[in-house]
Amino acid sequence: MENKFKNKNIILASQSPRRHSLIKKIVSNFDVVAPEFDEKIKSDNYTDDVIKSLSLQKALSVLNTHKISGAGICLFKNCLIISADTMVVLDNTIYGKPKDEKEAVKMLKELSGKTHFVVTAVSVLDSDTKKSLTDVVKTYVTFQNLSDELISEYVKNKKPLDKAGAYGIQEMGSEFIQNVDGDLENVIGFPTKKVKELLIAAGYVF
Repeated sequence: MENKFKNKNIILASQSPRRHSLIKKIVSNFDVVAPEFDEKIKSDNYTDDVIKSLSLQKALSVLNTHKISGAGICLFKNCLIISADTMVVLDNTIYGKPKDEKEAVKMLKELSGKTHFVVTAVSVLDSDTKKSLTDVVKTYVTFQNLSDELISEYVKNKKPLDKAGAYGIQEMGSEFIQNVDGDLENVIGFPTKKVKELLIAAGYVF
């Protein structure tokens, strides 16, 4: 049960409906503020530092874009800001959100029959102290050998252009997925177990 007298307010820095749904498993009261941040990265080569930086920058953007003009005072007080960034990585190459259906098909063809990992970086930022905690969770996903027809049908029907790697595992069955090794919520984009750990470390009382 949440201790409403001791806890700071929770702000989720994400527009993702999947994250909105998953956070409700651990926190019942929270506000959503969309981060204003350019997620473009300079290289397609994956490192933990790259995704950690993206996640934290999302949380910081909430503070930086909600200040009293000229005063430098953040409008959010007594808050813990949660942000996250998810990537699909194959052979150390980052697969982000596809720009169109053609690129989505290309991504899924490259992932077909192989094992890749999905990594989510989660950040918790204290709006008052500006102290932050960031950690990563990795889950290994093995795809079946996917036919061109199955890939084309999936991209056409599910429109996965808003998803890293051009897929949402919650939409897929055994004809797509051979094995998942690790946290399934992480693949969806919000590992609630890790989020809860970071919130507790930041002083939140459940």
